[in-house]
Amino acid sequence: MRALSLPQARKLVLLSQCISTKSLKGSAYSETLNVFERLGYVQIDTISVVQRAHHHTLWSRNPRYQVAHLDQLVADKKVFEYWSHAASYLPMRDYRFSLPRKTAFKLGQQSHWYKKDHKLMADVLKRIESEGPLMAKDFVSKSHKTNGWGSKPTKQALETLFMQGDLMIAERKNFHKVYDLTQRVLPNDVDASIPTEQEYGQFLVLSYLRAHGFGNLAEITYLLKNIKTLASQALNMLLESGDIKRVIINESVYFACCDALFLLDKRLNKKQVHILSPFDNLLIQRKRTQSIFNFKYLLECYVPAAKRQFGYFCLPVLWNGKLVARADCKVDKQTNTLNVIHLFIEPSVNEKETFFTALEEKLQAFAQFNQCNHYAIQKVSSRTV
Repeated sequence: MRALSLPQARKLVLLSQCISTKSLKGSAYSETLNVFERLGYVQIDTISVVQRAHHHTLWSRNPRYQVAHLDQLVADKKVFEYWSHAASYLPMRDYRFSLPRKTAFKLGQQSHWYKKDHKLMADVLKRIESEGPLMAKDFVSKSHKTNGWGSKPTKQALETLFMQGDLMIAERKNFHKVYDLTQRVLPNDVDASIPTEQEYGQFLVLSYLRAHGFGNLAEITYLLKNIKTLASQALNMLLESGDIKRVIINESVYFACCDALFLLDKRLNKKQVHILSPFDNLLIQRKRTQSIFNFKYLLECYVPAAKRQFGYFCLPVLWNGKLVARADCKVDKQTNTLNVIHLFIEPSVNEKETFFTALEEKLQAFAQFNQCNHYAIQKVSSRTV
């Protein structure tokens, strides 16, 4: 059993997550697709004080990323919307592995947050089948009665049909979902066969380990219902076949793909700053982030203003292979300025001048990504332990 130091573990995570690596050759669009297929999913979020999380996460891996890439990938049927641990875009390559969850919803083996109204669901399907792709607002009636087409139940019917696989999201218009029949959205060559339990379990394990470098059962099954036994069985089978091995990190046992450990021989660009989304794949599991990066992080937009320690939308900042700062950011559209309302520096930052030089370069790029002409740091604080 191989032991990895924390610096080695962090390096393995960052390289597996496509962070602090050299840009790939090829078009910016193809690199964006490659990022999707490496990460396995990109979480969708509605908060827009800076560029939305799904765009931000892709830009963090691909400096040439353009917001239009995502719509184009959906139009080209290279990615699709569904659920990972939360609402996400996923690579179409993995479509068949969304089917076990959809089937469970459809058969009532997994509960949905909405109660099924079968008659309303049938009516919704019939309209979309005859009229083509529709948004929730297309069902609004002039009367706006609570039991009419524009009522909350109609949106629930659409979402239920989406979660159980009858509908897919064909596109988004001004961030509103456009629903269509699944058979009209799927590409002709997609594999739509339902995986066996063994295939599904191994997919869950291997996709997580490849994207994150290493993991344990709790991390692999994070916010996924009814699959711990399946994932545990897959871990045992993959250990027996030699596809994965155990590693020790910080006195805890994890699993890693055997070939992933060769990533440790690659170079990590430590001097480049990365400004990350709160919903970034790297740190969405806060307990893991604290354990591996010694960085306790809480997104405080859900915390009452008076109780916030760092601000409404603090973005974690990566540098020198560590999470070293938090930047509470907000775009001012009237002045085209990316405001860093408050920058908090961790005590682990020793070469502050070098760090600030790299940070300012990245902030300028981040401002441009947010369609701002410039940025302004309004306040800086150094945290004490």
